[in-house]
Amino acid sequence: MKKSLFTLALLMFVGFCTNAQQVEFEEFDLDNGLHVILHQDNTAPVVITSVMYDVGGKDLGGKAETGFRTGFAHFFEHLLFEGSENIERGEFMKIIPANGGTFNANTSQDRTYYYEIFPSNKLELGLWLESERMLHPVIDQVGVDTQNEVVKEEKRQRYDAPYGKLLEVIGENLFEAHPYKYPNIGFMEDLDASTLEEFYAYFDKYYSPSNAVLIVAGDIESGETKEMVKKYFNAVKRRPDFVRDFPKEKPITETKKVTAYDANIQIPAIIAAYKLPGQAERDAYVLDMISTYLSGGKSSVLYKKIIDEQKQALTVQAVNLGQVDHNIFALFALPQGDVSLDTLLEEMDEEIAKMQTELISERDYQKLLNQYENQFVNSNSSVAGIANSLARYYMLYGDVNLINTQLDLYRSITREEIRDVAKKYLSPNQRVEIQYLPKKDEE
Repeated sequence: MKKSLFTLALLMFVGFCTNAQQVEFEEFDLDNGLHVILHQDNTAPVVITSVMYDVGGKDLGGKAETGFRTGFAHFFEHLLFEGSENIERGEFMKIIPANGGTFNANTSQDRTYYYEIFPSNKLELGLWLESERMLHPVIDQVGVDTQNEVVKEEKRQRYDAPYGKLLEVIGENLFEAHPYKYPNIGFMEDLDASTLEEFYAYFDKYYSPSNAVLIVAGDIESGETKEMVKKYFNAVKRRPDFVRDFPKEKPITETKKVTAYDANIQIPAIIAAYKLPGQAERDAYVLDMISTYLSGGKSSVLYKKIIDEQKQALTVQAVNLGQVDHNIFALFALPQGDVSLDTLLEEMDEEIAKMQTELISERDYQKLLNQYENQFVNSNSSVAGIANSLARYYMLYGDVNLINTQLDLYRSITREEIRDVAKKYLSPNQRVEIQYLPKKDEE
């Protein structure tokens, strides 16, 4: 009897997970080009309104004649909380918690994402706030000066922290032409030198409704929500479309060795970074699985070998950082005791060389699939997670339905494909090797 009950419970759980992953959504466009995605889930009285803009750190401000400016997208992430024609300065961040909501925003090299989570009876408030941000934000010198100090403090806390410059060092050495070579937060001297006219021009170019997607998810009624969206966003005027024309990157064909210094660290690090196809390419999915196989958890091959068994490292990681134009695949390790950085790199290379010539075991392959199934379920286990996925798949992958099919893509990857992709992209002559060292007075 107990066994039968357990079997029944297991079948119910599996059925729940399968059904839970089929996310229903509805799409439509406003006349001004704003793309809208609705997801109705009435199981809890919660709603999220979010907007993702197709603008990130790679999109520079300024112009060629006076000099391009880095960090504008991240700066606007902060600046667009300053207020609007109908929202007094500083009130944006007071209105939301006063109405039982939470909010946040974040910027990557490729996109900027704003969201508010409210009780469902505050849906109209969430739409009004995001329309105000898009329609007529106040961009003035007071706001620019205020947020300039905010960004500088963020840089001190995050980027000037130990190992906080790792991505900056990787970017500037891995990319020669593409603006991925600049840090997402930008250079502070660029922000200091920027003019109000440059900020106006940046907003007009990148924050058009045709360059954004609005997500409304949760306890909504579709017809009523559509009318609210039209009421608040139809007034936003479409601005001219644009085409990005970034310089093309040349492939790396010879190992590039670099030494970088950080005054905020005591333990050196070794990094090996590769420039790879963008995240929507099939090979990028395979490289995801390779990075997980190498360092995804304490049972991964690099963790077991270099940390548990040989006790050569304090930490070891293989990361496939997803980006639209080029992913970054990076190996990273901190040595234990007097183990040399060269030794750590040799040990990591040994495991990659095995992947390039041998198939991973069937057991390890099944473990990888289980990890991705678990990750897929977790990413869509909340209304906020679903909203983020819908925006991301639309804006960065060009396929909203990946929210339902991406797991099948991972399942279709074979052990042979893992071997072949590792061989294709992860050879030493295709990378930048960085010795990341504590800075001494004379350096």
